[in-house]
Amino acid sequence: MTMRNRSQFENQDGAIVCHGVSKWYGQVIALNNISLEISAGIVGLLGPNGAGKTTLLELLTGRLRPSRGRVRVFGMDPWTQPQVFRRVGYCPDSDGVYEKMSALEFVSLLGRLSGLSAEESHKSAVARLDLVGLSRFTHQKVGTFSKGMKQRVKLAAALVHDPDLLVLDEPLNGLDPIARIKMIRVLRELAESGMVILLSSHILAEVEALTSHIILIHHGNILAEGKIEEIRALIANQPYTYRIQTDDPRSLARALVMVPAVESVEFDLENSSLIVRTAEAAALCKAVQELVCKEGHMVTSLAPLDDSLEAVFQYLVK
Repeated sequence: MTMRNRSQFENQDGAIVCHGVSKWYGQVIALNNISLEISAGIVGLLGPNGAGKTTLLELLTGRLRPSRGRVRVFGMDPWTQPQVFRRVGYCPDSDGVYEKMSALEFVSLLGRLSGLSAEESHKSAVARLDLVGLSRFTHQKVGTFSKGMKQRVKLAAALVHDPDLLVLDEPLNGLDPIARIKMIRVLRELAESGMVILLSSHILAEVEALTSHIILIHHGNILAEGKIEEIRALIANQPYTYRIQTDDPRSLARALVMVPAVESVEFDLENSSLIVRTAEAAALCKAVQELVCKEGHMVTSLAPLDDSLEAVFQYLVK
């Protein structure tokens, strides 16, 4: 994978900066006074249908103008300064492709529209199609591609001009399991090279496989932003849930119900484990350690069940 040196951008302000941004359609408020900054790495944009994700992406890609507030991409206004898109790659959820073109023709065309010469565009298109696993299909008509193959050719087109920011709307939709694994690996490599990636998705497990940094939007408002574990730690009204694997669940349960930090204990005898809820995670872990060291209980694993992205998402949208 060949990438130009991105170090020249490291000391600039965030790739994406939104300040007090609102967007409404008549009486319908799609986004309500949101502010955010994205500077590096992969960030997952999450929310239920109608939450405002697509509206935010369309503001960032200059397809919409904010009703109020300021949107900046690399310091420029995407609505009035289209030259910013020389540094931005966009992969929409819709299949906006020229179906009668071959994959190579389509990706090369997007390169020419981004300002590359014919030679540069052709060379980059070949490289990007190879990157997304379509090198064997470069001369095949895009209209004959499956949904997953169209997703990959759109990604190649978004990358053909070597952008510094990649905006992806449901990029893993329609991919088979093997293609998803490959796509996740490609996106990680791009982020490691210095590219900033913002992706919108409703497939929580796949977002979690890509990044721990999320922005959660609900009803046009940002409910939370940051690392998943940090957000979970701030949800004070929900007890922590742990699975404790042990060779003697009943004996350990009797000991745990005497621990003040433990709110409840449930048996999962089929898996030789206990499901324990507590509002004081550190106190629970310390108590289990003492039960192992001082009273001889055998514990083979102690794992949180609700610090996953799905659990955090469910807590926040209740």
